[in-house]
Amino acid sequence: MDDSKIVDLYLDRNEEAIVCTQQKYGAYLLKIARNILSDKQDSEECVNDTYLAAWNSIPENRPKNLSSYLGRIVRQISIDVFRKKNSLKRGGSEYVLSYSELEEDVSGGTDPLKEIEAGELAESVSAYLRTLNERDREMFIRRYYYFDSIKEIAAGCGISQSNAKTRLFRLRKDLKEYLRKEDLGL
Repeated sequence: MDDSKIVDLYLDRNEEAIVCTQQKYGAYLLKIARNILSDKQDSEECVNDTYLAAWNSIPENRPKNLSSYLGRIVRQISIDVFRKKNSLKRGGSEYVLSYSELEEDVSGGTDPLKEIEAGELAESVSAYLRTLNERDREMFIRRYYYFDSIKEIAAGCGISQSNAKTRLFRLRKDLKEYLRKEDLGL
């Protein structure tokens, strides 16, 4: 079913909207949650919470891109669950791994979650991403927004895992330099 029709179902408060969302985006949302949580049951609960959040929020917001809208919701819910269940120094999820990569290269010794949540840094990172070619931007977003594994990124881009690691390392270094030029004190 077309996304605009699914959104119309939400606006009409038709419960079929949840069924259609689950059929079309269930696997996508579960993948995002599992990349963050590494736990099937918690991930499934986050996806279900995403459906409820969409049900409650879509009448106020008419998303132009339903997949991105849902992805953002499940990502935030999953991160909140992760934070409640773990300290950042424990766990083996892709969230922790990608977080630690950014912390090493970008944070300058401070808590990158606090920095990322700051508007000025977020705008600068967005501006940096716009300077990248499509493939590099996709790799960066898949790793540091969707928390995909290096293996998944390499396969999706048709490159070796070693090449993906090297490219992501260079992108982090370039981002660090870009942020220094922007005078963000990193």
